Amino acid sequence: MAQNYQKIGDYISVLDNRNTDGGITNLMGISIDKCYIPSVANVIGTDLRNYKVIRKSQFACSLMQVSRDQRIPLAMYSSDEPAIMSPAYVIFEVDRPDQLLPEYMELWFKRAEFDREASFYAVGGVRGSLDWEDFCKMKLPVKTIDEQRKIVRNYQIITDRIDLLRKINSNLQSIIDVDFERFYSENCNIETVLSSICTLTSSKRVFAEDYVSEGVPFYRGGEISLKKIGEPIEDPLFISREHFESIKETYGIPTEGDILITAVGTIGNSYLVENEEFYFKDGNIIWIKDFTEPEYRFFVYDYLQSSMFRAALNSLYIGSTQIALTIVGLSGMKLNISELSDLQEYASRSAVIRKEIQRNQKELLELHNLRKLLLTKGA
Repeated sequence: MAQNYQKIGDYISVLDNRNTDGGITNLMGISIDKCYIPSVANVIGTDLRNYKVIRKSQFACSLMQVSRDQRIPLAMYSSDEPAIMSPAYVIFEVDRPDQLLPEYMELWFKRAEFDREASFYAVGGVRGSLDWEDFCKMKLPVKTIDEQRKIVRNYQIITDRIDLLRKINSNLQSIIDVDFERFYSENCNIETVLSSICTLTSSKRVFAEDYVSEGVPFYRGGEISLKKIGEPIEDPLFISREHFESIKETYGIPTEGDILITAVGTIGNSYLVENEEFYFKDGNIIWIKDFTEPEYRFFVYDYLQSSMFRAALNSLYIGSTQIALTIVGLSGMKLNISELSDLQEYASRSAVIRKEIQRNQKELLELHNLRKLLLTKGA
């Protein structure tokens, strides 16, 4: 069935309501991830009466530097309490809600395809900005109201389940964290350094020309951080199966129970490798493997989540303008371990909770893919 594509501009009206009495002080902005966030701008001494007011079910967007960012910071405001925004934002609302639901329009704006189309139109703009006229000429499929309601409802059901699983995993991880810190304080009194119970290394260097359109996943620090919490990886990189097999034979690859930890950027995010095939970027990630006892892998992984490790990180960094975690620094990190019998009991106990977290993470990825499919096919 042919889609009934209509211009966005035919269904919206620009708003320019100002905070003339200065009564609203809740200043908001929009992130590149299309979320409203409290503004970090210093407004001391600023006259907020000229700021724009936004209310529930209205939209705000920034059309500057769209081609550079490849995304439009654009979202529907959902709070019952009004907020104010910089005059640089365009604020608009759906003026034909009997034909187009604001919630349905927001789903269209979340699509990666929408951002790619906007980036294409923004190429010719000043500093990569998107003209408002071009934005209004972009189209979306206007389905019947009943179809729109069904799509919005299904999207919300999936989103609610994702939020629930995130909360469950956060609570389960908190249980592990509390149990580990109790175990560490009561049972771990044998001083050692990390390199005495495992091997720390990096990966074979992979060059940009080695990337292919599909094959074996190749992860950088950001992807490792996402895998840790069971979030999907957008626009993943790949290396060929042949290249991967060559690396595997010559250098080895991460195997189940190994630990990867981010070493630059967002430092200290660790990931316990499952039964999967992938490779990772050298320099960005430290590879912890070959534990002298199998139970040490869970102990070390839980230590890397602990407050003790976070406190030790500052002493392990190198650099001033751009800090980094090095293999040498992490190898020499001091920690305490316990008798093996105590460690085996702890590992067995924590494994039950960890498996539940991993099951939830698998469901999270499935739900993310389902939600993405809904955005791609449903809207």
